[in-house]
Amino acid sequence: MNVVDARGPDVPERATPVFTTRRDGERGIRTPKTAELVARKLRSMIVDGELAAGDHLPNEAELMELFSVSRPTLREAIRVLEAERLVEVRRGSRSGAKVCVPGPEVVARPASLLLELSGATVADVYRALEAIEPAAARLLAEEGDDAAFDELEQFVDEVVPAEYASGHFGRATARFHLRMVQLSGSPTLALVAGMVHEIFERNHVAFAREHLETDSAQHESNYKLFVRSQRRFIKLLRARDGSGAFTHWQKHMVVARQFVMLGREDLRVQDLLD
Repeated sequence: MNVVDARGPDVPERATPVFTTRRDGERGIRTPKTAELVARKLRSMIVDGELAAGDHLPNEAELMELFSVSRPTLREAIRVLEAERLVEVRRGSRSGAKVCVPGPEVVARPASLLLELSGATVADVYRALEAIEPAAARLLAEEGDDAAFDELEQFVDEVVPAEYASGHFGRATARFHLRMVQLSGSPTLALVAGMVHEIFERNHVAFAREHLETDSAQHESNYKLFVRSQRRFIKLLRARDGSGAFTHWQKHMVVARQFVMLGREDLRVQDLLD
C-alpha cells in the first residue's frame, strides 16, 4: 500500500520500528501497521490542538485521500482512537467521528481493577488523597493567581450552600477538593488526583447508598465546619502562605477522614466504573 510523504499532514513513509519480545526472550523488530501510523498522526493533531474537542474528523473520503489509505485501514485507525477515548463514533451518523478529550475516568477504570485485584481498601485510596492534596495546596498558594482564589471563594459562597440545601453537600466537598488540585497548575497532580477521586467517590457513594443513614444534626455540623475551614484556607492562599496552606489542608484531610471513612475502614475497592 502506498503512503504519501511525511512532510505534509500525511502518514510517514518510514515507520519507526517497535521492539518486541519473542517467546524465546529475544527482542524482535515489528514495523507498525499503516493503520497505527494513521492513528498516530491523528492523535498528534489532537494533542497539538489542530483538532479540538467537539470537532468532527473529515469524512472518510477526505481522510482516505489525505493519507492514501484504503477504507478498512482508515476504519481500523479510527477504532484505535476510539479505544483510547480520543474520538467518539456514532454508528449511522453522517457527521463522522467526533474528537473528545478523555478525563480521569480513562485511567481510573484500569487502576480501580488493579486495586481490587490487590485487595486495596477505600481507606488506602483516601490516604493517597491525603498525600496528594496538601502538596497541591502549597503549590496553589505559592504559584496560583487571584482568579483561582476568587473561583474557590465563589464556590464556597455560592455552590456549597446550594448543594447543601439540595442534599448534595458531599458531592460539593468532593468537587471543591478536586478543583483545588486542578487549580494548583500541575497537570500531573490533577490527573492523579482526578483518577483517585473517581475511584474513591464511586466506592464511597455505593457504600453510602446501601449502609448509611443521614444524621441531620451531624450533617449540619459538618457543613459549618467545612465552610469555616475553607474560608481559613482561602485566606492562607491569598496571603501566599504555602507552608500554612499545606499544614491547614493536611489537618483538614485528617478531620474529614473521621467523617468520610467512619464505618468503612475495611471496605475494599470494587470495580464500579462500568
